[in-house]
Amino acid sequence: MNRRTTLGAALAAPALLAARPALAQPAAAPAPGPAPGPAQAPGFYRFRVGEIVVTTVYDGFVRRNDIRTQLGINATPDEIQAVLDANGLPATGIQNPYIVTFLQTPRGVVALDAGTGAGQLGPGTGLMPQNMAAAGIRPEDVTLVCVSHFHGDHITGLTTAENQPFFPNAEIAVPAREWAWFSDEANAARSPQQQRGTFPNTQRRFGPLRARMRVFEGEPEVAPGIRAIATPGHTPGHTAYHIASGNEQMFYTADASSRPDIFLRQLGWWSMFDFDGQMAIETRRRLFDRIAAERALMTAYHFTFPGAGRVVRDGNAFRFVPVEWSSAV
Repeated sequence: MNRRTTLGAALAAPALLAARPALAQPAAAPAPGPAPGPAQAPGFYRFRVGEIVVTTVYDGFVRRNDIRTQLGINATPDEIQAVLDANGLPATGIQNPYIVTFLQTPRGVVALDAGTGAGQLGPGTGLMPQNMAAAGIRPEDVTLVCVSHFHGDHITGLTTAENQPFFPNAEIAVPAREWAWFSDEANAARSPQQQRGTFPNTQRRFGPLRARMRVFEGEPEVAPGIRAIATPGHTPGHTAYHIASGNEQMFYTADASSRPDIFLRQLGWWSMFDFDGQMAIETRRRLFDRIAAERALMTAYHFTFPGAGRVVRDGNAFRFVPVEWSSAV
């Protein structure tokens, strides 16, 4: 079966104006890691997009043991080592952060993905609940969760360790392509080996939420001012989101790019976690070209905390410019 045929989709491209960053406020919640060391308190970060207050919440991290075998798998070890050296990154022990974006809108709180689930994916992860509390966001305040894709670090937080809904009042919006692929066990044999654990986890996490699920086709406005953008490649139905309020906008890119110091610089590389590597490359180019052209703010799931900033063109690649910390919304 040709996965590229299965996954084909296009990006929509309405043009809007850029958003402005406004408030940064670190929380005092400690973040335990897999190795002893001083506790950190990155917590959360806030800025405004029109009437919407955007809050990125730190959910912890996992260490990648050998970046040369996990990221940039279509590059040679020497090529990867050269990029790591140029960015001052180690080949072992590199951190992969998890960051959940919340939108406090006039109609309720929207979560973009659901995090790793407190204590469910191992040491260093699952910090979202305590950092949500520090940010003043309660699980019961969330009225909608927009899921980008079904990898475990994005959907495990939908339910507790006892598999009860973590967001008790939330509707769950999921892309139809993602649901069609990962809800059908027959597709497991046609998926890359490292993707096959997604099938049982999909059944577990969405099982108690079926009555609240909304499966959407294409690129609809899933809530006022929040529009889906089909970005397949990382998974069959991977979806980014465009957020607009008044004359301001931002993008949530989810996993269209993992670490920006690697994948925005090396646009022809793909990760072992990409379902269709070539499609992931094409999607990444289109999405970040649009973000750069529109000079828009963005948040991402695996960028260095607070995971918010802008993207600018830099030769044949892109460069991520993190937000500047400020003191007021």
